[in-house]
Amino acid sequence: MSAGVALIVDSSAMFAQADRDDPSHVAVRAAMEAEAGPLNTSQVAVAEADYLILDRLGVEPWLAFLGDLESGTFVADCLTQADLATARELADRYRGLELALADISLVLLARRHGTRRLLTFDERAFRTVTSLQGGAFTILPADA
Repeated sequence: MSAGVALIVDSSAMFAQADRDDPSHVAVRAAMEAEAGPLNTSQVAVAEADYLILDRLGVEPWLAFLGDLESGTFVADCLTQADLATARELADRYRGLELALADISLVLLARRHGTRRLLTFDERAFRTVTSLQGGAFTILPADA
């Protein structure tokens, strides 16, 4: 458990949490349940998870996902105009990775919440990208 240190959640983790047949479902649930504080994400990552869950898993898991959002399981932050300027700089800096805005939004939220802890399965991106406050990201559940 990490009291006081925010965890930023990627759409890949939200999808695995919604899909009980996903091989990573148990690890994601355990990581989420170990958190004392909120599970922070961006509205961009929520939109990506929303699409994937409804498209690939169907209405029932999607409704459960909406329930998680409604109950505050995930706290979805908006990006500011200043965030979008930084997002463009990051997209340019890491252009070879072809990072989507959903991924970049997590880097921005990590800075906002003063953390380098990410719940994601996108190790390709987040083992390469450094946090805006310096240092490497801790990627859960892989680094648990």
